[in-house]
Amino acid sequence: MKKSSLLKVAILAWPLVFVSCKSKKVVTDDNPTPVPTSQTQFLNKVKDNVQTTKFITSKVKFTVEVGSQNISLTGNMKMKRDDVIRLQLMAFGFVEAARLEFTKDYVLIMDRINKQFLKAPYMSIDFLRNSGLNFYSLQALFWNELFQPNRVSVNEEDLLKYATTESGDDIVISLDDSRIDYSWLASRESGVIKMANILYKDRLNGNSQLNWDYVNFATLENSNVKFPDEMNVTLTTPKKEVKLRLKLNYIGNETEWNTRTEVSNKYREVTIDEILQRFMAL
Repeated sequence: MKKSSLLKVAILAWPLVFVSCKSKKVVTDDNPTPVPTSQTQFLNKVKDNVQTTKFITSKVKFTVEVGSQNISLTGNMKMKRDDVIRLQLMAFGFVEAARLEFTKDYVLIMDRINKQFLKAPYMSIDFLRNSGLNFYSLQALFWNELFQPNRVSVNEEDLLKYATTESGDDIVISLDDSRIDYSWLASRESGVIKMANILYKDRLNGNSQLNWDYVNFATLENSNVKFPDEMNVTLTTPKKEVKLRLKLNYIGNETEWNTRTEVSNKYREVTIDEILQRFMAL
């Protein structure tokens, strides 16, 4: 595959991970045993790791692997808790090629190279609607937290819906919801989440999964807060596998930035089907 074609795949594949939200590795234990300590106590420890900072901003290096090909790109990530998640993908190091923006009300995908965009509510994207994933679920994945489908946050009553089992020095946390299995792997000692997994079960078309690994953590500037500075995301469907690695650099809490992107009238609005067809044709 030519580098220019791979760059197009990278630009299109990155948004698809989040609008499709399916992937690779299930967190399971072949011989699960009950957690010996209080399940509620441990889940509260995990819940207490929720970040208190309002803003997270960072330079990001994206490594995208599609089949046997891979490419590295730079970009930016800007997040404001309970408001917006923004990812900017740069081509050739200085040109913004794509922008992906999640707000509480809609998903915005901008293809700046071809002057196209998609702006849609979560309910209009089939997988997000069917799986109960909303802005707060996606935020939890980026912020290294537990979540529950169609919920804004996890409260004490919600903790009773999870199941826990031992897995060596870690604890597997699971939540079954209709055709979706959610799993997390957390440190027994610290309660920090090491991995999150979403398994979408489809007997007709085959299962798909989203696997989100938290590889490393860094201390946020001017605080003692730990935040994942390296994350590996794998999207696996019956037909394709896309691997994405996010390496965060210069993590901070910049506050002076516009939290909403205005789309120029020079851009043509497209549908999610058009974006998917474009990706599959490459």
